[in-house]
Amino acid sequence: MAFFRNSAVNRINLHYAIEMLALSGGGLFFLVFMVKSGVSVPAALLTQAATFAGRFALRPLMLPLAIRWGLKPLLIVGTLGVAAIFPLLAQVRGVGPWLWAVIAMTSIADIFYWPSYHAYFAAVGDAEHRGHQVSLREAANAVIGVVAPIAAAWSLVTAGPSWTFWIIALIQAASVIPLIGAPNVAVAKQAPGAFRYAGLRIALFLADGWLGASLYFFWQIALFLAVGSSFKAYGGAMALAALLGGAFSLLIGRHIDAGGGRRAVLIAYGLAVALLILRALSLGSPWLAVAANAPGTLVAALYIPAVMAAVYNIAKASPCPFRFHMMSEGAWDVGGGTACVAGAAVAASGHSLAWAMLIGILGASVTVVLLLRHYGGATASGEAAAEAEPA
Repeated sequence: MAFFRNSAVNRINLHYAIEMLALSGGGLFFLVFMVKSGVSVPAALLTQAATFAGRFALRPLMLPLAIRWGLKPLLIVGTLGVAAIFPLLAQVRGVGPWLWAVIAMTSIADIFYWPSYHAYFAAVGDAEHRGHQVSLREAANAVIGVVAPIAAAWSLVTAGPSWTFWIIALIQAASVIPLIGAPNVAVAKQAPGAFRYAGLRIALFLADGWLGASLYFFWQIALFLAVGSSFKAYGGAMALAALLGGAFSLLIGRHIDAGGGRRAVLIAYGLAVALLILRALSLGSPWLAVAANAPGTLVAALYIPAVMAAVYNIAKASPCPFRFHMMSEGAWDVGGGTACVAGAAVAASGHSLAWAMLIGILGASVTVVLLLRHYGGATASGEAAAEAEPA
């Protein structure tokens, strides 16, 4: 299989798989642990929005560091920074200093990690195998997602948050090991036209941020409340969903690389909209909510390769992948942050989060239009997936 021959991609995917073991165990419980610990639903969503605002404000500081050191050192620092979030999270008991510390640490860790990770993956990956390489990553994450939520839920109940989140932090820190032998990726001091190139794609990331808030942040809290704020029931529901995702991710990646990107987009985002509606209708019943959660990983396994194969190829074709992802993630933060503020307003007004989740339909619709334009210019082999001209 040609897409396995890229050792740099193999290393970054192994790193990400270990990290997902931590994030599927800890990240999935990030907001629901806050709610369980006394943070109100509106405050939890505003906490997420504050993190996005912090990331947006601090991200420009990363460019001089990336130019000086390259992407791999920033990626390693970000990985260790994410690990430091979890011991702080374990101390949260309502709104207070520990919550502010979580917001600050998450904002700092994320600006080191996510632009570096995405720019690195874009730079070392292969355009002609991008769908396979992304879908393989998502398939591995789906398998990990079966075990990690159940283990984390069991540990939270039996061992408590301190032990649980420290173990998760150690797993997260261990994900740097595959990066040690990986090549560094330099960032050019000058990249004329890079920010303009990225700016023309901002609408895609704004829309994806809106969709992400609905599919993930709003739903995690809504599902947790629907199952009686039980860590075990919540973790089991997340594990059940993960069972469905892996094989379908591999199939969609092959389809994209074979030139079927437009069809993949329509299928993936059609299912995403149907899932949002189903979830909004399910919140009156714990069993319906668990059933509505089950297709979540399957839908993510379909739409993440569809969008990220396009994003990574556009980034690789840009004058500077790192600058591209600085801009694109800033737009994602604006989209996700404003959606979280809207969700907090819905919750504070006493309405069901079902109404908040439906705003993701707008984000999905805009994303579909933009991705269809992108894949409409691709060749059957996928080599034109870079959406070349920045005009």
